[in-house]
This record gives sequence, structure tokens and C-alpha cells, in this order.
Amino acid sequence: MDTLQTLVHALAQHGDKPALVALRKHDLEIWSFARLADLTQRLAAGLTAAGVQRGMRVVVMAPNWPEWIVACLALLAAAAVPVPVDNQLSDEDLRHVLDDSEARWAFLSTLLARRISAGNLKRDVSLVLLDAPDNDERSWRRFLAPTVHVLPAAKPEHLAVLFYTSGTTGAPKGVPLTHRNLTMNLEALLSLGLIHTTDRLLLPLPLHHVYPFTIGMLAPLALGVPLVLPTSLTGPQILRALQMGQVTGIIGVPRLYEALWAAIAARVRQRGRIAATLFHGALAVSVALRRRLGWSIGRWLFAPLHKQLSPHLRVVASGGAALDPALAWTLEGLGWQVASGYGLTETSPLLAFHPPGGGHLDSVGTPLPGVEIRISQPEQPGQYGEVLAKGPNVFAGYWRLPEKTRAALTADGYFRTGDVGYFDADGYLHLVGRASEMIVLSGGENVRPEIIEEVLARSAHIREAGVLAYEGRLAALIVPDTSALHPPDKAQVAEVIRREVEQLSRALPSHHQISEYALTPDPLPRTRLGKLRRYTLAERYQQAKRRGGPIAETGPLPLTQMSSDDRQLLEDETAQRVWEWLARRFPHVRLTPDTHVHLDLGVDSLAWLTLTLEIREYAGVEVDEEAIGRIETVRDLLREAAIADQVSERGAPPLEQLQRPDALLSAQQRHWLQPPGPFLRTLGTLLFGLNRVLMRHLFPLTIQGLEHLPPHGPCIIAPNHRSWLDPLVVAAALPPQYLPRTYWGGWTGILFTNLFMRFVSRATRVVPIDPQRGPLSSMAFGVAAVQQGYNLVWFPEGGISRTGKLQRFRPGLGFILLVQPVPVVPVWIAGTDRALPPDRWRVRRHPLRITFGKPVEREVLQRVGAGEQPPERIVAALRECVAALGKLDEPRPGGETTALQPPS
Repeated sequence: MDTLQTLVHALAQHGDKPALVALRKHDLEIWSFARLADLTQRLAAGLTAAGVQRGMRVVVMAPNWPEWIVACLALLAAAAVPVPVDNQLSDEDLRHVLDDSEARWAFLSTLLARRISAGNLKRDVSLVLLDAPDNDERSWRRFLAPTVHVLPAAKPEHLAVLFYTSGTTGAPKGVPLTHRNLTMNLEALLSLGLIHTTDRLLLPLPLHHVYPFTIGMLAPLALGVPLVLPTSLTGPQILRALQMGQVTGIIGVPRLYEALWAAIAARVRQRGRIAATLFHGALAVSVALRRRLGWSIGRWLFAPLHKQLSPHLRVVASGGAALDPALAWTLEGLGWQVASGYGLTETSPLLAFHPPGGGHLDSVGTPLPGVEIRISQPEQPGQYGEVLAKGPNVFAGYWRLPEKTRAALTADGYFRTGDVGYFDADGYLHLVGRASEMIVLSGGENVRPEIIEEVLARSAHIREAGVLAYEGRLAALIVPDTSALHPPDKAQVAEVIRREVEQLSRALPSHHQISEYALTPDPLPRTRLGKLRRYTLAERYQQAKRRGGPIAETGPLPLTQMSSDDRQLLEDETAQRVWEWLARRFPHVRLTPDTHVHLDLGVDSLAWLTLTLEIREYAGVEVDEEAIGRIETVRDLLREAAIADQVSERGAPPLEQLQRPDALLSAQQRHWLQPPGPFLRTLGTLLFGLNRVLMRHLFPLTIQGLEHLPPHGPCIIAPNHRSWLDPLVVAAALPPQYLPRTYWGGWTGILFTNLFMRFVSRATRVVPIDPQRGPLSSMAFGVAAVQQGYNLVWFPEGGISRTGKLQRFRPGLGFILLVQPVPVVPVWIAGTDRALPPDRWRVRRHPLRITFGKPVEREVLQRVGAGEQPPERIVAALRECVAALGKLDEPRPGGETTALQPPS
């Protein structure tokens, strides 16, 4: 093909074959090649008639919608110049792009049009809306011509697309690419077999980058291959797109595959230690066979994973940044073919390519056909030289920046990539860093900061690090990971990081060891593709040193310090309301989009019931159980809230849903509430009897207050929780006639990890409480059990107290009591933490005591408890009852104890 117009004119040849598969909220929309070609040609004709001329720059700025692709292709057909722009660009950078490109037209979303108008960013730009209704005079459909006339023709040397760099080193630079630049790169890529004509490719990357633009959009369309466009970049939506779109290949970046592997590893961990050990052992064998013998057994070995994730997925292509070789081999071991490439915006983009299924995954591949790559002479012996490139895909110079153009090109026309690397004996290119990021110390030593950052990131206590030169010394800005520190005390964090830095630095040469560092709770500034914005590190480092530590500052992260992704997310009104509510709700923490909801805010599965009510009250949005199961960070919560607000029919409030607990449980979950058969009943009786004998003879067990248990009707038994022995003590103390009509809430992480434990749980009427899922299904088990007339043993702390002190009660039991107002029996257990301390498995003989208090009615608890919401008031008052039992159970002078009198 001579120009990209050839590609556009050939779209119609693929007829009714799907071209674009766009996922919507509840369904998908399919655009055929015939429809895409018709709309493209008619829009090109309409724009030409409206005054869009050959060579005119036109901004295209919106999410990855089918309309974005139509607008871009129509501009190419009209010989105009699309200017793809990041729809999350800051106002300052957006103003620069609009002024620098001299764009007079812009295709964009309604939201961005309001932003441009409100900010007075460009007065003389004609705005065309890609998401407006047909009756809006600014809708793109108003420009569709009824017939197509002869369109202006472009030549290979004409400007085709004007890209702007992501701004890792300052204001975005214009990178003009000609039709020849792009078509030569396309033809070279297609000749290497990355894409098959039977493929269906997932495109999760924003099209304003040249990598997804060329490889993710133009190359598939040239071959007649469908593109699958996800609704959003959240994990569930990516998974949905993989499955509904029958995707065979992904055009992604390393951080996408890092997230994919992290999700797989997390799911494996949830299945228990034995399952995780078997999985990782099998993966190690698969990787070893793939590396040493070339055998690929991952697709067969991990067939259930492929079936669940994406049964058709064949190849995963990575670009935009270097793919970690260990991750690449992991993906190969799992059964996918890994393809990777290397290039820059200035090279259209590919210079080197690593085809799918090949070896040498520690390299970036071999040069593309027609591309010349050489390594410059290093400045000092023993160092690597800069990668220089020349070819028909390399641009001629920056847009209106002659000095930067002269600096970027050698005298004989080679482009200075800024990357440092070398060729191995087999002709594969290896990269070792960016020349522009090299730090030169006062002694003349050259330091590659990414090497130090990789070493520091190995620590489980360091989330990320950025290395810089500060006042002549090597310094690092470190973001600690405090998830393993409870609470994250400032002194403790500082000591842990100091120890980690000292230990990790031993693996580095002396001139690569940092002299000082500063801690910050805020994420490091990065581009949309995950590249570190190093030019901002010095200012951030100074701020961190003035602040004095990672947890010295509280409150929400300022918008100016957020990534463009997060700023765009907070432009959604619902997300903004939830963010403001979070800032009020958690005023004593440093609130960022990366703040972990469970680890940093202390929100567990049961606490979600109260929080969803508050979100509904303050933000007017319903976050359902399925969404809660996907939320890990504040960013996830904001996205789910924004998505939920788009649903026209709001879900019923949690209390109303709990009135019908069966509707909240799947058929498999309802199985746990069915009465066990004769064999299981007999087994349960034997197990309870054996437990009763062992607990009463192995330990001196004292039981008090059994007369307080209601003789008839269901009740809820609420003990404190200090040890894994606690439920065994309760079972040994309860009268034998109580046990057949009692259900127990049991954590899935212990009682349902394998077939044997599930068998025992079924025999003893234990129902699964899963803290990794949404709370409603867990609460539904409790409500359903009480509704059926059974007693319920429920540990309201939600987990074992590691300190021995009574923890805050989770609101879940309050919700159960609001739906089923039965008496609650507070229980105090003492001594189990001495007999079997938390996280220990060696039991020692120690006196145990269990005290049953007088039953308390829900109305009393709700009346006397403290809290804003009824569930909180109920559990707060119940905690006082249990705490009072603990105080009264303490030995008095003379060895006496006092009977319980619950608060009135």
C-alpha cells in the first residue's frame, strides 16, 4: 500500500465480516466492515464539503469508541491529518497541543467539549461530538454525506498523523508521521505473522499512542480482523471482553500482563496452600520444558484456567515498555504465545520485533525488514552504546522544533533513540536502559537508575521507588507498602525501610548504592503506559523530605498530584461524590486512588454493609455485591460507583434483599443449608461427642451460665474470638440437644479449603463465610438459618484478636438481627489464647472458661448502642455485653466470680 488511504478504501472488501465488537454495559454492538467503510467514506465526503482540507490538522480526543475509529479513518480518507490526543491530558498540555497543532476541528466527547468550553482552551475550534444524539447540531452524524464524491488524494510523503509524546520529560512534542512511515512499518509487521486472518484482537489501550494506533487498529483492519473494544479497563470488563468477544490475541502493555498474572496468583492463593504449591510446581515444570526443550504444555496443563479466563486466547503482544523476561516466561508457561516489540513514536513505532512463540524472551527481538539498527560507540570502555535507527519508518523531525530535530538525528540520518543496548551473537537486540536517564555522579561514574529501582522493588515493604541525583548524591524516593504493618506506625515504617534498603543495596555495585532516601505515601508520577515521569522526581523528593515520612500527612491526595487516569475518573460526578465522602469518612489516613480499602481503611467484607448504606445516602448510588467482590483499592471503588450510576434500575437496599436470603444464594450455596442425610447426621453426632470428650479431658474446662440459653426457639450465640479453639469450646459447652439445631458461621479460608474439611463442615452444619466476596451472601446464610428455626453461632469480631483485646464488632450481625429479631446470647471465652495462641499449631494444657450471659433483645441493643446506623448501634451494645462478661469473669479476691447483669 502506498498510503493509508489504500487501507481505508479496501475496508469494504471484507463485507459483512465483523470489524468492531464494542462491549456496552449489558450487551455488545457489532459493526461490520461494510458499515465501517460506508460511514467512513460518507463522513470523509461530508467533512470535505464542510471545509476540511488536505493537510488540515484535526484533533480526535475520546475513549476507544467505534466512532473514534470512524472519525480517524474518515480524516485519512479526506487527506486530512488526525491528531490523536489523550482524553485525560491536563489543561496546560491540552492547550499546548491545540495551539501547537493549529487544529481548527476537533472530534471529542460531550464531556471533553464542556471542558474545552469551560476552560476557554481554544476559541476557534469547531467541535464535533462523537456521543451526541442525532438531533444535536454538533453530532458527527450531521456531517454524513448522502453520496460519496471524489476525495482528495494523499501522497506517500504527505503528513498522515501528528502524534504528541506522552510528556515524560516535559511538554508534549509533536511527532509528524507520513503515510510512507506508517505503511512501511505496517507491511513489515504483517509479513512477520503476528496477526492471523482468523484472529479476534482485544484492544484495551488508548488509541492516541502510536503503538495501539498502528499495531492495534491499522494492522488488524488491513487484514480484515475484528477488533474487540472493552467498556472500560477494569479487570471484570477486560475479562468480559475476552469471553464475549472470543478474543484470540491481546495488544497490551507490560502492566496489563502484570495485573493479569497478579489476579491469577491471587486466585490461586485463595484456594489454599496445597493448591498453590501444586499450581506453582506445575508452572515451574511447564516453564522449564518451554525454555529448554521448546515444549509447550501449558495450554493442556492449565486447561481449566484457559476455559475460565478466555478459551480462545492464543497470543499476548506487549509493547510500549520493556516486558520483564520472568513475566514473559510465566505467560509462556501458562500456555500463551508471547510477542513483543521495541520502538518509539518517532519510528512509527516498531524497530525490532519478537514473534510469538519464539525464544530469546530476554531480548526485544530482531530488526524489522527494511530497518537498520546500529549501536553507537560508547563514551567509556566497558559501557554500552546508544541504539541508533534508520529506515523508511523513521520520522524526519519534530513538529516545529528544529533544534530538537537536529539533536535527535545524526549527521548520516540515524535517529538517536535514547536507549542503551547491544546485540547478542544471534542478532537479538537487548536494551539496558535510557541514555537520557543515566545519572552521572561527581566522580564520573555512570548510574542506570532503573537497575536500582528494580532491586528496591524486590522488597515486600517497598511498593515502588524512583532514583534521582539530589545535591550531587544518589537518592531515592520510596513509596512504602505498609500492608503487612498493623498499624503502620511511622517509626516502624522508617525502621523497616532502612533495614530493607541496607540489605538490598549489598547486591549493587558501590557506585549504585543510594546515599539517602525519602518516604512518601503518594504514588510516583507515571504516564498512561506506566513510564516514570522522572523530571518531576526532584520536586516530589523535596516535598517528601519536608514532610518527614510516609504517614506524616493525612487527607486526600491533591488532584494536581494524581495521574491523568485518576483525574479523568474524578471528572465523573458520582466518582467525585464518593471521593469527597471517603475524605470525610476517613480523615486520619492518607487517601489516594491506590489506598487499599481493606488494608489501609480497615474495611472488611462485613463492614461493607454499613458503607454501602452510607454511599447510597451521600452519593446516591447503589454498589452491589458483585461489584464489592471486585473492589480492592479506592480507585476500584470510584470506578464501580461510576459504572453503577449508569444503570437505570437501582438495586434494592441491602436490608430489603436480606428479607429473601434464598435469592442471594446460588444453588450450590443453598446446599449448605439443607439438613444433612442420615450418614452425615450420625457423623456429626460422633464428631461433636468426640470433641466434647477431648475438650473436657484435655483441658480443665469451666462452664457457667448454661441456664441462660433459651430453651425454645432460635437464638444467636455471639462469643469473643481469641483462638482457633474457640468454636470447639462452644461446641463442647453447649448441651447435646442444642447441637442438631445449631448452624455455625465458618471462615472459608480454614473450614472449606479441601474435600475433607468441606465434608466435616457439612456434617457439623457449618456454613461458608467468605471475606473475599461481597457481604450479602455471608449475611444471607445467617438470616436463612434463623428463619428456618435454627440457632446460629456467629463470631462478631470477624476474626481472631491477635492482642487478646476485644475487637470492634463488625456490623454484619446487626443486619441479621434487623431482619430476624431473635435473642442474642453474649459469650465470653477465656484461656484459649494461652492453650493455642494465634498463628500457632502447638496446643498446651491450660485452664479454659466459657461464660454464657443472659439473652438480650435486639430492641434493647438498638436503643442503648452508639453509632449512626442501626446495625452499628446493635453490635456496639452487644460488644459492651460481651466485654462486661469478660470483666465479671475475672477472678475476684477469694476466687469468686460475679453473675452477669447486661447493660440496661
